[in-house]
Amino acid sequence: MAATCNVFPAIACTGISMTAKDGSYIQARTIEGAQMDLPGQYVIIPRGQQLQSFTPVDGNGMKFKAKYGVVGLAVVRREFIAEGINEKGLSTGLFFFPNYGSYKPFDAALREKTIGDLQLNQWMLTQFATVDEAVAAIKSGRVRIVGLDKLAVVHWRIGDASGRQVVLEIIDGVLHFHENRIGVITNAPDFKWHLTNLNNYVNLFPGDANRQILGQHEVFPMGGNSGFLGLPGDATPPSRFVRAAFYRATAPQLATAFETVKQCFHILNNFDIPIGTEHSWGMAPDIPSVTHWTSVIDLTHRKVYYKTAYNSNIRCIELDGINFKTIKYQAHPFDKLKEQPIEKVIIE
Repeated sequence: MAATCNVFPAIACTGISMTAKDGSYIQARTIEGAQMDLPGQYVIIPRGQQLQSFTPVDGNGMKFKAKYGVVGLAVVRREFIAEGINEKGLSTGLFFFPNYGSYKPFDAALREKTIGDLQLNQWMLTQFATVDEAVAAIKSGRVRIVGLDKLAVVHWRIGDASGRQVVLEIIDGVLHFHENRIGVITNAPDFKWHLTNLNNYVNLFPGDANRQILGQHEVFPMGGNSGFLGLPGDATPPSRFVRAAFYRATAPQLATAFETVKQCFHILNNFDIPIGTEHSWGMAPDIPSVTHWTSVIDLTHRKVYYKTAYNSNIRCIELDGINFKTIKYQAHPFDKLKEQPIEKVIIE
């Protein structure tokens, strides 16, 4: 089966990771479809499930069998897991990487080892327990990663419960793995460029700037947090990377996983992109928000939390409560209703 073209006209995503004082490791992200509604669904893959990759042309790609059970958050189709975790605590996510990422071309002779880029998460999550295992398998040439949609080039973050995280980028067909010690990922340009770009903001610091005397005139902060004056506020990937890096770095380390989960949601609220900002005047589509959903995954305790543009209540899927040996392969939309009623507060 060939993949449907034009799956993702434009996606802008922001990812962060945090570690609680008790050692719990959390990975979180937003997902946006800037020029379209982006249907989301949660997916359950049982152990032993037979799976197969699409290819960019007629015919199927690599077949594989799930070694581990998976909970994934998918876009458009259940095979396209954008973010997920398996029962061993491996978590992977894909992020839009236009104009910089490029894969090797599809080769029909290598069909049996071909995996589509939008299904790489599905393959990694069903096959591996750790970052080391996933990285080793990809480096060995066990799979050939190809693009399923010419407009949807992506890169990936791969993390496990140990707290290690790497970023995988494919540029001109060459694999690049980067240790992600900053705990942030957005989109293009490449990851190393983003790290270098942080040097442009070396003057920023938490707290308030000092008063100064210019000639005989005193200047002083006009409000709190003046040490962050100059922090970029637009929605481009470089600006979001800088903002996320500083918000994450200045956030206090909290005691428990659940406190840190809530902290991640709070930080990522700053990256909600309001409808209309990415379109010409009067041309904004009728979608609820450019930020379609936000997820926070507790890799230590195997829990997936998410909220959507239609329902800001945080929901949770606990992998420990799923019998991956007997459950059926299934997918369900995040929201059964696109408009959730607002709870009325009763005053007595």
